[in-house]
Amino acid sequence: MTKNLMVFGTSSHTGKSMLVTALCRCLSRKYSVAPFKAQNMSLNSWITTDGKEIGIAQAIQAKAAGVEPTADMNPVLLKPKGDHISQVVILGKPHADKKAGDYYDSIDEMMGIVKGAYDRLSSQYELIVIEGAGGAAEINLYHRDIVNIGMARAVKPHIILVGDIERGGVFASIYGTLALLPEDIRSLVFGIIINKFRGDMDLLMPGIKQLEELTGLPVLGIMPYTDIKIPSEDSVSIKDKTCNNHPVRIAVVRLPHISNFTDFEPLEKYADIRYIDIVDDLLGYDAIILPGTKNTMDDLNDLKGGMDMKIIAEAEKRTPIIGICGGYQMLGEEIIDSGIEGTGGAISVKGLGLLNVSTRFCEYKKKTEQVEKTVTGDGAILGQIKNEKVKGYEIHMGETLIDVKNGGVGPAFGDDDCVSSNGLIIGTYLHGLFENKNIRDAFLGYLYKRRGMIFRSSDEGDGIEELAKFVEKNINMDLIFRRIEDETA
Repeated sequence: MTKNLMVFGTSSHTGKSMLVTALCRCLSRKYSVAPFKAQNMSLNSWITTDGKEIGIAQAIQAKAAGVEPTADMNPVLLKPKGDHISQVVILGKPHADKKAGDYYDSIDEMMGIVKGAYDRLSSQYELIVIEGAGGAAEINLYHRDIVNIGMARAVKPHIILVGDIERGGVFASIYGTLALLPEDIRSLVFGIIINKFRGDMDLLMPGIKQLEELTGLPVLGIMPYTDIKIPSEDSVSIKDKTCNNHPVRIAVVRLPHISNFTDFEPLEKYADIRYIDIVDDLLGYDAIILPGTKNTMDDLNDLKGGMDMKIIAEAEKRTPIIGICGGYQMLGEEIIDSGIEGTGGAISVKGLGLLNVSTRFCEYKKKTEQVEKTVTGDGAILGQIKNEKVKGYEIHMGETLIDVKNGGVGPAFGDDDCVSSNGLIIGTYLHGLFENKNIRDAFLGYLYKRRGMIFRSSDEGDGIEELAKFVEKNINMDLIFRRIEDETA
């Protein structure tokens, strides 16, 4: 009989994803474990080995559990496009673009898909660690909530409630969440965790004691604030990014529909990564990155307010510019959309003209696959590692073609992607690019050298084991194990 542990939050961004990641590692020391999130809303996604798209958090959680990520671990993924429209990805494949009301009209169908995915996982694993979404006590959504109340009613898991003390009002948010939960769900909650604590523990303890008396539930742990790095789940995490004192500064243009900004987190150890608004200046940056986006057409039009000319001016000063996925498409000469990508219908828009490529969106079809390619580009950056291998994954609609005859440009990786004749403007569909040490070292090495400095890299850990040990140190894992075994706590 499969066991179930679920993590609720009092709100979004309480640290549910990080806690589930850590629990997957801790609990996998005893059980075969799979993560599960019925419905995720995120533009940070991952591609499984069989070409299915899921939220990146569930991919990281699967890695923590020591298992291969599958679409069943995140059966419904919502990718916002703007104007209250999201692309609905079902079992790893794009299903349709839907307005919120239309999506909720199909919620019974979605619950059937979710239950099927869960059932398949439960036939393979001893323990499913389930992540809720947002705040668990959204009373206006109870009748159509498949990710919190719906899953809890379907599988009757043991539930941990997590509150974020950094937001303030943690005692009220925990007590209020418990009070508003339906009685059949409230009775499944067996413990509380307070997350992101900074301060004097002695001052907090009287409140902890009162909270336990008021709720009748134990506080399983108080998690100190930590900067242990694992990939971020969604764009809310950008607000947590802090500046550092690294000598190299890289600007990532924060597009309105930015996606997969986790691509750049491997650079944070070595460079000051700034997520800048499209109205900000670009002066003083060593490199510029145009990231992926869920809506290339609308975001490109927004760039036309002035950021486009700033990027072009930096290119003329030989500032390295890298475009990934939608950012790559924007660097080209033209994007032609037959009504697939943007919200404005069929349209043709001029790109930034920094790479002699053009992109067409002709059909509602997405390329999703893990890839390994050979570095074929030349120049000061890619030329250092030419003929070496890189790995990544592609998630994109549209087809981009290189016009080699008229631009002096050529492929960057394999026989596609693109690099300018001077080697300083690179466009690629490869997500996870900077997880490759050779690419990371070549890029940062060039930037450091331009500043008259020597770049020294180090082997990167994924932070998962460190996070798991941090959680084991600060919460009562013995009680969690006993509850999973249905023993008296």
